[in-house]
Amino acid sequence: MADSAERPRKAGNGEDSIYWDKSKNRYIGAVSLGYTPNGKRNRPKVSGKTKTEVRRKIRDLKKELEAGVKTSSTYTVGEAVTDWLTHGLKGREDSSLGTYRSLAECHIEPELGRAKLRELEADVLDVWLDAKAKVLATQSLWMLHSILRRSITHAQRRGKVLRNVAELVEIPDGRPGRPSKSLTLQQATKVLRTQEGSWIHAYVVLSLLVGIRTEEARPLTWTHVHTAETAESPPHVDVWRSVRRGAETKTRKSRRSLAMPHQAATVIAAHRAKQQREWKKQGRKWTEQGLVFPDDAGELRTALNVRRDLRKLLKEAGFTNPHEWTTRELRTSFVSLLSDHGIPIEIIARVVGHSGTNTTERVYRKQLRPVITNGAEAMDAIFGDGTTAPGADPRNPV
Repeated sequence: MADSAERPRKAGNGEDSIYWDKSKNRYIGAVSLGYTPNGKRNRPKVSGKTKTEVRRKIRDLKKELEAGVKTSSTYTVGEAVTDWLTHGLKGREDSSLGTYRSLAECHIEPELGRAKLRELEADVLDVWLDAKAKVLATQSLWMLHSILRRSITHAQRRGKVLRNVAELVEIPDGRPGRPSKSLTLQQATKVLRTQEGSWIHAYVVLSLLVGIRTEEARPLTWTHVHTAETAESPPHVDVWRSVRRGAETKTRKSRRSLAMPHQAATVIAAHRAKQQREWKKQGRKWTEQGLVFPDDAGELRTALNVRRDLRKLLKEAGFTNPHEWTTRELRTSFVSLLSDHGIPIEIIARVVGHSGTNTTERVYRKQLRPVITNGAEAMDAIFGDGTTAPGADPRNPV
């Protein structure tokens, strides 16, 4: 009687069972689902190192079956992310796709890529995110979590997994991001005198003295650049398009026309004349619809291309750390210089195309000064309008 009481009870027909598989060195759990249409027993199986693990997997499997989801026991996190990048981002910008792929390849694939998606636990993600928080900025952590969460959601819609474990974890604070910086008046004056006559010099002049975004400057065409002063309007640039999807500007208020200081108008006019001469010499047709800052093939320059040439210019201007500067900091410098000169925050926000003053004040402006004059007029006063030496007091020409 004692022997029979200790002997494990054999599972009856229609019951789940757990048994030890010596060949696999694991416990196997089988769920009985009756018979398939061809008369074979339908017994999906799970495995684990302990009976407790197998019982949990059996419960999860039953939940999936009740929800009508047939998950794969071999489908990995890496496969889920790849599927989302390939099929879940149709119509997105190439730049966004590149960012997502880079983050996935550098941070998700090496550490989570081989993990079985069905077996992924919140505790594992918590440990992984905490480790990433030591080396990545908070914004990057949010993007990593977003990639993982959206990849699993994509897998859910295709019946690859029942639950989205990424929705169960909290995102920790990462390292502080690199704060933006701006050129001082002395630095800006040096930059405006470096590599004169080159396309990057013209690009810097327009960005620094007019304040347009780099994604607005790169696709700019001559149709939208007006260097001659007329009775109706001063020299100006129409900021009506960008490299964003559909060529739309960042916000509705980003679509604007901005007056150019005399120095900018003079430099851009000279840049156009030089471009026309070079294209004629090469036997190429120049048109008003052409790009203001094209690459050697006449196509749109990449952000990397512009950043590389900007850093070369900064190095020539005497900067000891040119690699630490980016093109967007020409725009922060524009805002800071205007603010330092006394332009009110409301006017600066309108000039740079912000929908309100909050972003301008929080991110861009570095100093606060009393209220005085306006945009292009201020830049003429700061750097001179062609009759005053850049950086000198316009009331006391050198």
